[in-house]
Amino acid sequence: MNTQWLFKTTVPQTMDGKPLRYLLHHYWLLPKHLVFSLRSDERVLVNNRYLPVNFPVHFHDHISLTFIPSDFQHPFPQVLSDSAATLKILYEDANLIVINKRRGNKTHPNQPGEVGATINHLAAYLKPKGTLPYMVHRLDQETSGAILFAKNPAVVPTLVAKIAAKNIKRTYLAWVEGTDINSQGIIDFPIGLDPNDKRKRMIDGSHPAKSLTHYTVLQKEDGYSLLAVQLETGRTHQIRVHLAAIGHPLVGDPLYNPDDKHPFLLLHSWKLKIPLPFSEQVIEITAPLPAHFDDFKLSLLT
Repeated sequence: MNTQWLFKTTVPQTMDGKPLRYLLHHYWLLPKHLVFSLRSDERVLVNNRYLPVNFPVHFHDHISLTFIPSDFQHPFPQVLSDSAATLKILYEDANLIVINKRRGNKTHPNQPGEVGATINHLAAYLKPKGTLPYMVHRLDQETSGAILFAKNPAVVPTLVAKIAAKNIKRTYLAWVEGTDINSQGIIDFPIGLDPNDKRKRMIDGSHPAKSLTHYTVLQKEDGYSLLAVQLETGRTHQIRVHLAAIGHPLVGDPLYNPDDKHPFLLLHSWKLKIPLPFSEQVIEITAPLPAHFDDFKLSLLT
């Protein structure tokens, strides 16, 4: 198991003349406590020498960052291993991995000693490599598709910050009821807790938080619409709650469309566009549609 994580990169032209602190905190989105630790222990080097963080860096300068376990609250999370046989990998490098999550699999266990979740399968896959899976974001149990995990604690803060800053773009596919829907739109309703059902969320519920969902209609077929959906905020069940609120609930949603008899929720994490940590090279990963999506579309056409 690694006890330090080393990153080497160069200063991009857009950061030429900016203070080192700006590069670390505002461009690479490292939290202030990590910048402080790197500075205090002189574990950030510019052209192989320590440089105070208020000094400017220049285009093509070589940056070296060394992270150690004490930089993180949970550097080695306790994740039980399960079989990796069903794991479908969409992308992997030294720092992160994208999995095509199966519908019905939890992202992570809810109880101590529980296994069978996506992160347990990933732990089994990574174990021979001497590393661990680290949570970055979640998908609902009945949602399929692309989900991102980190392979070391050093990239977790910047990946989480990139999601919060909308630098990581997530696009979902959703089949909804009805075709009387605008070709595109923004849903802007605050979402809070449902006081009558702890499993659910609701518009203007308890402790509401601002929630924004963007959608584009891709197809209309036999009373149903296929939408591409992007989230500007990341509330629990946001897509499901928002689309139900405008009268177009998701097909197969047992919580927000209980009268629908379709057996599976038709929500799929379709595409992830990710600026890679510290290099900022942008990659785009697409998760193939699962069988239950194909089966539903076929049923509409026959």
